[in-house]
Amino acid sequence: MDSNRYWLDKRAGQGFRGYPVATIAYYGPDASHATKVAVGILAGEDDLAFMEKWFSEQADVRQQVDISRQIVEFLGQHQVKSVVMTDRVIGCPHEEGIDYPEGQSCPRCPFWKGRDRWTGTSHN
Repeated sequence: MDSNRYWLDKRAGQGFRGYPVATIAYYGPDASHATKVAVGILAGEDDLAFMEKWFSEQADVRQQVDISRQIVEFLGQHQVKSVVMTDRVIGCPHEEGIDYPEGQSCPRCPFWKGRDRWTGTSHN
C-alpha cells in the first residue's frame, strides 16, 4: 500500500478544514488511465496561489509511489489544511488553447469528445 496515497485519500475524506486548500485532479486519454495529475493550492477563496503538474506515460499516475510522495511534499511545503480530490479521471490531459485549438476537442483523446468530464456520459 502506498502510504502517501493513503494519506491523500484520508485527508480528502476529512472535508474542509480551512485554507490553504489543495485541489487534486486526474486526467488521462480515457476514463480508466490517468497520465496527468494537477495540484492547485488555494491560499483563500478563489485565490490560486500555486499549481504543479505531474505526468506519466508508462503507468497510471494514481499508482506511482514517487508521484504521490512528491504531491504530499508539495502540500506540506504550502502547509495545506484541506484536500479536495477527484475520485476519477475527469478529462483529457492535454490543455485547450495550448495543445489544441480553443473550442475544439483534443485530436489525441477521442474518448473525451462529446463526453461530460464529471459524469463520463456522452452528450451524443
